[in-house]
Amino acid sequence: MNTPAESATLTTQLYTDTDIDTDSDEVRNSKKILSRFLIRYTFALQEVSTRIDILKQEFQVIHEYSPIEHVKQRIKTPESIMQKVKRRGYDWSIPSIRENIRDIAGIRVSCSFISDIYRVAGMLVQQPDITVVEFKDYIEQPKLNGYQSLHLTVLMPVYMSDRVESVYVEIQLRTVAMDFWATLEHKIYYKYNKEVPQHLRDELHEVAVDIERLDQKMERIHKEVLAEKLGGSGDRRGL
Repeated sequence: MNTPAESATLTTQLYTDTDIDTDSDEVRNSKKILSRFLIRYTFALQEVSTRIDILKQEFQVIHEYSPIEHVKQRIKTPESIMQKVKRRGYDWSIPSIRENIRDIAGIRVSCSFISDIYRVAGMLVQQPDITVVEFKDYIEQPKLNGYQSLHLTVLMPVYMSDRVESVYVEIQLRTVAMDFWATLEHKIYYKYNKEVPQHLRDELHEVAVDIERLDQKMERIHKEVLAEKLGGSGDRRGL
């Protein structure tokens, strides 16, 4: 649902011109529209973050173990959003941005083990008011550069004062080791302005393969220890 202001087209001058009159009514109005538009993504992230925190605490109390190590979240800046609009040739309007740019709100969940990733994802998607619109499994099929993660794009209901809005949120789930690789890879690509020398790309891919082996080995150890605990005491708690 769009408010009358959000149905208007944003001024392209805001992010395409180098000489911008920041005091113009047009630019001020576009900034105001964007700010109002982005607040719903803040609310959506709060909703998802609360759901994840509840799962983490419940698991800790019941099983004395949590599959979630840590959580990070972010909202794309207006500059980043408009750069993506320009790069992909989308219409300069709020309805177009809402529908085409589905990673404005992003949350990253780091887990101890690969099995934890699918466990947490399963607990989230089974909640009746969360709608999964896209599922990308880069663990089962890593990207060519070695990147691994599970990506979910969901529609999250946000209860405003006068309406309920469904807001896109991108959820990334990965192991701590996968997150370590992805963070450093991003920094390297940023340092080289995405023009990374081939020998470094090759080394990054080798490290990604090593991390995949590490995660698989840790998973086997985890299952073995868990099996011993279950067999020895009947205790159904995690590692």
